[in-house]
Amino acid sequence: MSRSTPRNILFVMFDQLRFDYLSCAGHPFLETPHIDALAARGVRFSRAYVQSPICGASRMSFYTGRYVQSHGAAWNNYPLKAGEMTLGDHLRARGMDAVLIGKTHMKVDDAGLDRLGISRAGIIGARIAECGFDARVRDDGLWAEGADGPYDAKPSPYNAYLREKGYDGCNPWHDHANSAIRGDGGTGDVETGWLMRNARKPANIREEDSETPWLTEQAIAFLEERRAARTAVPWLCHLSYIKPHWPYIVPPPYHALYGVDDVVAAVRAEAERVDPNPVHAAFMQSHASRGFARDEVRNAVIPAYMGLIKQCDDQIGRLMSYLEDSGRLKDTIVVLTSDHGDYLGDHWLGEKDLFHDPSVKVPMVVYDPSPEADVTRGTTCDALVEAIDLAATFVDVAGGDVPGHILEGRSLRPFLHGEVPTDWRDFAVSEYDYSCTPMAEALGLAPGDARLFMVVDRRWKLIHAEGSLPPMLFDLENDPDELVDLGRDPGHSGMVRDMRDKLGNWARRESQRTTVSDAQILARRAGAGGRTGVLIGAYDEDDVTAQDLEPYTGRITRTMQKTSDER
Repeated sequence: MSRSTPRNILFVMFDQLRFDYLSCAGHPFLETPHIDALAARGVRFSRAYVQSPICGASRMSFYTGRYVQSHGAAWNNYPLKAGEMTLGDHLRARGMDAVLIGKTHMKVDDAGLDRLGISRAGIIGARIAECGFDARVRDDGLWAEGADGPYDAKPSPYNAYLREKGYDGCNPWHDHANSAIRGDGGTGDVETGWLMRNARKPANIREEDSETPWLTEQAIAFLEERRAARTAVPWLCHLSYIKPHWPYIVPPPYHALYGVDDVVAAVRAEAERVDPNPVHAAFMQSHASRGFARDEVRNAVIPAYMGLIKQCDDQIGRLMSYLEDSGRLKDTIVVLTSDHGDYLGDHWLGEKDLFHDPSVKVPMVVYDPSPEADVTRGTTCDALVEAIDLAATFVDVAGGDVPGHILEGRSLRPFLHGEVPTDWRDFAVSEYDYSCTPMAEALGLAPGDARLFMVVDRRWKLIHAEGSLPPMLFDLENDPDELVDLGRDPGHSGMVRDMRDKLGNWARRESQRTTVSDAQILARRAGAGGRTGVLIGAYDEDDVTAQDLEPYTGRITRTMQKTSDER
């Protein structure tokens, strides 16, 4: 295959895909040959951390290139402020389109749009509402409906697709794609995917109509249109899959590919439940954690989770075949990652939310077709990488300088080209605002105190909790599974202090001055454009130059104003 300078970017994100549930990452039973093949063509980053271990906040960091503390959308359905620059804004300024197919979990800042008088019907309002993307298909994948109404009130394009395909019911997303049917086939009672006991049953849908193939089809249709149009405008296509996020249920044949014998043992120890850190204890009492603490739940869910991943991998194979057959692989960077992981019972926890590796560390594979990347093909990089680095990388690919006063990540291109920056970060940071969760209520915390911060370096990981709660500390060199919490051990108080110092250094960064670049500041400091006639502190001609005084010198006629008596 001939290679050329990349023009396009295919940015693939899975939802809730663990870093270690890939065969290229060492899973003993799950085979993911197509993702492995992509890794063999590019670089797999083995220590990639998201900026928050929950969908909405994590994705807003991916899309803004900024930490959660900077952009403020700290939890699911917290609006991203109107006016916050996004990936689409940066790329369009450099002549590249930014298109969305799938999920963003973006909550529009309706109040901000109203305050600014921006119509959602116009292109500007539409882009702000879609996290900066031109949305070809926006589907966040959670079309649940409860007693209080729907979780997501937007129209569901996937439900519309299923109705066109002949699937009945008011919510075919649930009744077909995420449920099974009790009995031997035909009409029967719905076995909902919301109950994890049903995870091993086949979803009531043809495999080709399920969510993952549907989104692949949408992406290929976009790529075909671009090929037919022969447009010279390069593009970023964000293909954001909904799975393997719960509900944990998968269509045949994937439901039957894995069984109890393929479930790896949970990474947990009884000692974790003996005098645990109060934050860990509160999260262990969540509904999901109590469920995943039971082996019967893990044995039902994990085979389905693996089946969902296997289906995802097959769709990556389909997509890569299209790119290769169409000639697009030679000029398209392909990035594959996830917004967070899934505990699956590790550390006696379910879901995500905390900062053990199964939750906060994600897979990240980058394929660069340029000849400069030939030296790194098939390699693994263990540099400390953050999710926000991808936005900086994409802007770098699009051309021009990366605006470091806005984007807080750093471009990964040096690593792709075999170069190791001497000043690369020596720690990574993630944040979690859990103020609206039952765990914050259980701990009796005010909203401002229900915040967690993770700082991780080459050996240590610290979890700092606001609200005067004790820290958690793990020695990743001697305890890579993070089973022994040293945070309250007096013998490690010095290390807790050192890691908190790193967090403090990070917190003191300049993050809100986004309208003036460092280059502009240095130009002002050097006096560029500074001769504006303002002469502060000058006493006489010796304090200024003749040029400074020139606008203020010369002869002028005295104007005498009459006094009131004269008038």
